[in-house]
Amino acid sequence: MSGQTPISPAKNFLAGGFGGMCLVIAGHPFDTIKVRLQTMSAPTNGMAPLYTGAFDCARKTLVNEGLRGFYKGMGTPIMMVTPNFALAFFGYGLGKTGISKLWPGEMTPIKMFFAGGFSGAMCTFLVCPVERIKCLLQIQAGSAPLPGQTVYAGPIDCGRQLLKTGGISSLYRGLGATFIRGIPQAGLYFMTYDVLKKAFAPADGTSLTPIRTLTAGGLTGIINWVFMLPADVIKSRIQTAPEGTYPKGFRDALRALLREDGPKGLFRGIVPVFVRAFPANAACFMGFEVAMKFLNWTAPSL
Repeated sequence: MSGQTPISPAKNFLAGGFGGMCLVIAGHPFDTIKVRLQTMSAPTNGMAPLYTGAFDCARKTLVNEGLRGFYKGMGTPIMMVTPNFALAFFGYGLGKTGISKLWPGEMTPIKMFFAGGFSGAMCTFLVCPVERIKCLLQIQAGSAPLPGQTVYAGPIDCGRQLLKTGGISSLYRGLGATFIRGIPQAGLYFMTYDVLKKAFAPADGTSLTPIRTLTAGGLTGIINWVFMLPADVIKSRIQTAPEGTYPKGFRDALRALLREDGPKGLFRGIVPVFVRAFPANAACFMGFEVAMKFLNWTAPSL
């Protein structure tokens, strides 16, 4: 993975899961703010918007819900992050192997992009229901019937209610939008990290220092979200909207967003996204690299 010697699926699973956990813990508060900004309704009849921006959203969340409010919906990604990131890193390795056979020669950035896109396609069916539940939990303070009430008691309860009321299709609402976002996002994500890791590599061929690994991972997150935020905004709106709001999926959601907010609506939540992107992704790749070194040291034959 990421320019390293191929590793076993077991090590990939463990190291990828650990890196993903690091990402979730470091970045979830910012993700909560992002989702709330992306999904809030447009103000009507001269009323003020629910949140005037990222800092206002953070302030109101802290005042009304305390620190726990920032970590709403984290149970689902934490529970799913190990297989998700294991599959993502494993899928990238498979993609690079397949690309090398079909397209021999140096692993160029475009080949890395296609390999990452393969990983994104593999992960979509796992990611979609996780993000559906996560987004619903993150916004439920504003969608509860009465102040102080909650719609869902937690991720398991949320999943159970979705299955009861809408079946498996309800869990997978936004699948198309998740594909549209996920394939290029994963392609750009892995390609960027590999390119930066190679650019930052010491001339003597030694491993990256921790600060260089953190920098490469953090910049990967920033660059990725610059291009992928609009698709993520639309996905979040589809997954949190009432049943039947967007019958044609991505296309209807895009048209409605542009009609209500204009092009700027595609970049809702940009402040928390960028504030989150560097530390969260730096933590992810640092966690992955550290876990991999630990596994190679403690269990070289695994």
